[in-house]
Amino acid sequence: MDPTLSLDEAIQRYLEHLSIERGLAKNTLAAYGADLAAFTAWAVEQRLTTAASVGTRDLNAYLLARLDQGLKSRTLARNIVSLRRFFKFLRVEALIEVDPASLVEVPRVTRNLPKVWSEEEVEQLLRAPSEATDEGLRDIAMLELLYATGLRVSELVLLPVTGLYLDSGFIRVWGKGSKERIVPLGDVAGDAIRRWMDGPRQRLLALSGKNSSTALFISARGGPLTRQGFWKNLKRYAYLAGLDDSISPHKLRHCFATHLLRHGADLRALQAMLGHADLSTTQIYTLVTRDRMKRVHTEHHPRG
Repeated sequence: MDPTLSLDEAIQRYLEHLSIERGLAKNTLAAYGADLAAFTAWAVEQRLTTAASVGTRDLNAYLLARLDQGLKSRTLARNIVSLRRFFKFLRVEALIEVDPASLVEVPRVTRNLPKVWSEEEVEQLLRAPSEATDEGLRDIAMLELLYATGLRVSELVLLPVTGLYLDSGFIRVWGKGSKERIVPLGDVAGDAIRRWMDGPRQRLLALSGKNSSTALFISARGGPLTRQGFWKNLKRYAYLAGLDDSISPHKLRHCFATHLLRHGADLRALQAMLGHADLSTTQIYTLVTRDRMKRVHTEHHPRG
């Protein structure tokens, strides 16, 4: 135990552990860091400056203060998880004698079911880009790939040409925490990528004055298409297809997962394709399909 270890130093050690030993992604590290920084700011006001000086009562008082600030239950639950993992790390490393967060309860939160388009609506979206332009053929390939594989948008725009194995029918993806996974591609998405690679991509590179790029999907300037640029295009295509404009970063990812389950996909296989570390994250899509079945039953059964 180190009674002089400051909270700031303890947090720094913890974040280094998450980065170096566990290989967590930058966004995940930033979320943990923000949660712990908010706690440290409150603790300093309470004259709690060392890790060993924090007790369970202090943590409960902090969480009550956060509630008084109007914190939503989901964000509060995430704050509690961050604190519990942080203090558990300190206890395992023998930096504190007692884990003050072990008795703090994580509140149950209602999970919002992801909203998805129907298969017909997705087909409308996929037909929205023009086949008459190089950018349109690029966007067709991106949309087909996103729907065929359930990639995160960040994974899509960062996908290198070397991640393609079109003849074998799969792609290699580097997801959160630089974890690698193999995802089946499908013939339609594979053909769309070939059309993009067989001319349009090279023409955009030539127009931009660049000879090559490691990124599969490039902009008119020859560099990788950005996440923001892709979503700007997606919103435009959703509008052209007459779909609602409630575009979330994971809209097509949700459609991919939900539509697979509706057609009988195995949950474990879906977990592997999505790159979820925990099966419980994947299971939310089973709730989506159950919710749809309930609506169908209510609307069409004579005693619904």
